Amino acid sequence: MKNSPWIRAFTFAAALLAAIGASAATLTVGDPAPKLQTGQWFQGDPVTAFDTNHVYIVEFWATWCGPCRESIPHLNALYEKFKDQGLIAIGQDSWEQNEDGVAPFVKKMGDKMTYRVALDDKSADKKGAMATTWMAAAGQNGIPTAFIVNKHGTIVWIGHPMALTEEVLSQILADKFDTAAFAGQYKKAQQEQQRIMEQSRKLGTAMKEKNWDAAEAAVTAMEKDTPADSRGQYSRFRLEILLARKDYDGAYQLVKSVSDAHPDNAMIQNELAWTLVTTKGVDQHGLALAKTVAERASKAAKEQEPGILDTLARAQFMNGLTNEAVATELKAVDLAPDEIKSDLKKSLTEYQQGKLPDQGE
Repeated sequence: MKNSPWIRAFTFAAALLAAIGASAATLTVGDPAPKLQTGQWFQGDPVTAFDTNHVYIVEFWATWCGPCRESIPHLNALYEKFKDQGLIAIGQDSWEQNEDGVAPFVKKMGDKMTYRVALDDKSADKKGAMATTWMAAAGQNGIPTAFIVNKHGTIVWIGHPMALTEEVLSQILADKFDTAAFAGQYKKAQQEQQRIMEQSRKLGTAMKEKNWDAAEAAVTAMEKDTPADSRGQYSRFRLEILLARKDYDGAYQLVKSVSDAHPDNAMIQNELAWTLVTTKGVDQHGLALAKTVAERASKAAKEQEPGILDTLARAQFMNGLTNEAVATELKAVDLAPDEIKSDLKKSLTEYQQGKLPDQGE
């Protein structure tokens, strides 16, 4: 079967864990904030140091990061609500693949991203000074991640921007936030994240080595520690294991069951459909199922997510609906950010030529 994006993602996660696992985090909630070492500022007045009159959100993001694009409007809404009360938000670009795309990205976001934006300083550290002294130091390996610095220069909150609430910001701005209590919660969450990363490493290794028994055992271990209503996130791995074992009936039953259980979860629906349409050996029954699931994904995403539309186009083409596939891929191209537009255009051309785009081995 093809080397799916999920195997590649877990291989990357395993490598990342190996890279960061050698040393424990040295920066945590309750510590003094490291100094700001930003590069070029694209938007807003530069901030060179923290002062006692403001609370600061330092949010790490990148143009290629889908979850970052989703969280930016939320962060911006918080900034607009509290900026007159002393809140300063800094969008700290990090781990960027192409820094030339940052300025156009910010411009395109318009009134959804009105806070300050800066590049990382890579003059002495190719990974970026901020990425090293903040993200790596805190053991944070995923973006978006936000750090909040209070008026005393102390880091009082670290987490995903979407988890940041008005109540928390109000307490921090009023200097009434219980930093010690949150520090305890954060430590526990970090320990849990480390455990999950270790489980992910085992799963990624097993999937890469095609050791399906070990992979199934790893998935079972991950599901055991996950609330029942959240276990659907692991279904893509169980699906790949079933397909690798050529248990197609079992695979299709799993897809239908998970899809029916999560009708409004665009990500889960898309992952299931994509796995079916990129795996050799899937028969017409499986392809028809993939089209149904891809349609659900697109509907859940309100037909506005280019990656999901790309999956639907592939499913349509493989079901003999060439004209529909062309129309869907064209819409995906129109909606796509610059960093993936060229790949989608290539797929569009191949559909127009009556060819199925190659996804690689």
